[in-house]
Amino acid sequence: MTPEETAEFVNRLYATCAQGDWDTVATMLTDDFVAYEADTLPMKGSYHGWEGLRTLYSKAFQQVDLGEIEPTGMALGENLAIVVINMHFADPDLAPAELCELFRFRDGKCCEIKPYYYDPAPFVAAHEAKLAKAG
Repeated sequence: MTPEETAEFVNRLYATCAQGDWDTVATMLTDDFVAYEADTLPMKGSYHGWEGLRTLYSKAFQQVDLGEIEPTGMALGENLAIVVINMHFADPDLAPAELCELFRFRDGKCCEIKPYYYDPAPFVAAHEAKLAKAG
């Protein structure tokens, strides 16, 4: 894929996941797709296939009261993209989580997503705030 095609693919994958169109998401991922979350996060683990991505998406956003996901940049390389994100939470007193998501591609499909948090503490704090609020 060209850099332009890669950027468009990533943006389309984000939008398709946000819409919950998992049938389309399934066509965008390789059969051996895997997404990882670090052991320092509440949704830690490896998630396989489009069903795994759906589970991760649901699980991650049930952990916190999300405000806005703000992409601030994208770096493109051969068969990969890195998206820089500020994840804002509904409570404006909580610091946003700063992270990069690494996307790897094979044969025109996404085969891996791996996020790198600058500091997982803001996400963990937002998770703890949600738990405290629930009582």
